[in-house]
Amino acid sequence: MSTERHDDHAAAPADESAQPGGLSRRDFMRAAGGATAAMLAARHLPGAVREAAAATGNEICRMDAVTLAGHIRAKRLSPVEVINAVLDRMDKLEPVLHAFCTPTPDLARETAERLEDDIMKGRRVGPLAGVPVGIKDLVLTKGIRTTSGSIIYKDFVPDEDDVVVERLKDAGAVILGKTNVPELGYSGASYNMIFPATRNPWNIERTSGGSSAGSGAAVASGMGPFAIGSDGGGSIRIPAAFCGLYGLKASMGRVPLYPGTKDERYPGVSGWESIEHIGPLSRTVADAALMMSVIAGPDARDRHTLPEPNFNWMDTLQGSIKGLRVAYTPDWGYAQVDPEVRAVAGKAARVFERNLGCVVEEANPGWEDPFGHFFTLVLLETDLKGMRRLIEQYESQMMPHLVEALKGRIPDEAFTDAIMARKAVANKSWRFFHKYDLLLTPTTAVAAFPLETIEGKKAGPFQWLPFTFPFNMTGQPAATVPAGFTSDGLPVGLQIVGRHLDDPAVLRASAAYEAAAPWKDRWPPLLAKMGL
Repeated sequence: MSTERHDDHAAAPADESAQPGGLSRRDFMRAAGGATAAMLAARHLPGAVREAAAATGNEICRMDAVTLAGHIRAKRLSPVEVINAVLDRMDKLEPVLHAFCTPTPDLARETAERLEDDIMKGRRVGPLAGVPVGIKDLVLTKGIRTTSGSIIYKDFVPDEDDVVVERLKDAGAVILGKTNVPELGYSGASYNMIFPATRNPWNIERTSGGSSAGSGAAVASGMGPFAIGSDGGGSIRIPAAFCGLYGLKASMGRVPLYPGTKDERYPGVSGWESIEHIGPLSRTVADAALMMSVIAGPDARDRHTLPEPNFNWMDTLQGSIKGLRVAYTPDWGYAQVDPEVRAVAGKAARVFERNLGCVVEEANPGWEDPFGHFFTLVLLETDLKGMRRLIEQYESQMMPHLVEALKGRIPDEAFTDAIMARKAVANKSWRFFHKYDLLLTPTTAVAAFPLETIEGKKAGPFQWLPFTFPFNMTGQPAATVPAGFTSDGLPVGLQIVGRHLDDPAVLRASAAYEAAAPWKDRWPPLLAKMGL
């Protein structure tokens, strides 16, 4: 039921030189270097062979999506050996990290085998053929449980896919399963009441952020090169920053958001229509652009989607940003920011001037903290009637901060005040970006904190995101890049914000910064300790 569209990367033949009838499986595996055969053989052979097979699997798991897709199309790797390598890694890491709440290994293997058969027989495959991807557990997946991290939906199996899942499938991506989220996405942390808390690969005693908690932990540990996240107030950018990843919230309307199920038993899964974005968490900027080339574009099911852009997503990574006017604010003038985060983000911002030739000055749009109004907008776009009915049944099994928020009574004027505040923020942002091409900020006010506490107190659900949610109110494109580390080895993110609809500038600046301060070969120490 997808609306017809044109991708930047049209599906190409698996191998232009393939003969009628294709390769035999044996020929394919020989052409792919025999890595899968080595892995299978190693299960029955001692020491050295097992280690060699494991090293081969580790190498696959450290490849970015662009590289994997290229190797698979060229028959240097098979989809089956890629998925076997990633699933083997999941077997080792999941008992520690809990990134996937509903893994789907059998489905992944079945999909990989079908794609391998298509490639062997010379059939056309999509640009992501054989590339593994995790899907956030707030995003609907046909036939795969979608719990939204809540007891309410613990048995909910959608009868249709979200648009982005349709498009990923059509492009040949292999779904590894659903990644864990805080309950209904109403938190920037990584725990709920039905699954084990997702742990940060850089320090398993710390949160991986939220609400795309499992997506962040999965990609940071090599359980797939990228994953789908959603961002209603920072939920792509927060876990990306906490986990040392790239995260992109494109302009509102670039990626369609289908409001989802018509099943009246499950209210509240329709998303926040005017503030929520779906997008990638990845290890490289190019991987994010590759995913965007597949999932972006108009769809009739989302009345907010934009027409096809006048740019190619991969082409946005090219070119200099020399001479751009860049603003940097460490705190908006009012936010409390951890001193180490402030220092690391400030040093990263200076790269834009020292290495990339931008004109950088400290400035901010001058708004007062709009968080109260933002959260009112969240409630405005929530099915309060349906959720309050379900709270009567499930309250004791739901997160207390969520119950409190959904049960609270809100004066009528609070909703109109919030709408007027959003207009004011958007207007101040427009005026600000009339002078500046880009705005840089820390992505979060703190680095990853202990799973349920911050500064010795039980963590509130939103207190570390003063920099992210304003751009859900305005709909502007915003990304986070790894900026460096705290003294105890925790990643810090730098947010890059562009003008309304200027996604190319954000991606080009992200790629330029990545080239000046590369990060993709930095992996959490946990992996080396586990032989990964």
